[in-house]
Amino acid sequence: MDEPDNMPPEKNTPLGVAGWIALVVLVGFLIVAILYAIHAWMALSNVPMSAAGWLFLVLGIVVTFAVGAGLMYLVFYSSRHHYDR
Repeated sequence: MDEPDNMPPEKNTPLGVAGWIALVVLVGFLIVAILYAIHAWMALSNVPMSAAGWLFLVLGIVVTFAVGAGLMYLVFYSSRHHYDR
């Protein structure tokens, strides 16, 4: 059976040498970032934070979540109403 014209053909090719190099480099960056985050977390473990600091931390989390949820809503909305074609 023929594939529809708007669907790209599927590729089942293995990852090439450049892909593996990119994957190793990105995993290395991830490991370094995690190690740095652990080091910073441990270095700041005894630093007190004021009530204003906690307030802005919570506000930052809420605003970040709201922006992410809003953008995901727009992605699904545009997909269902065919604005992305």
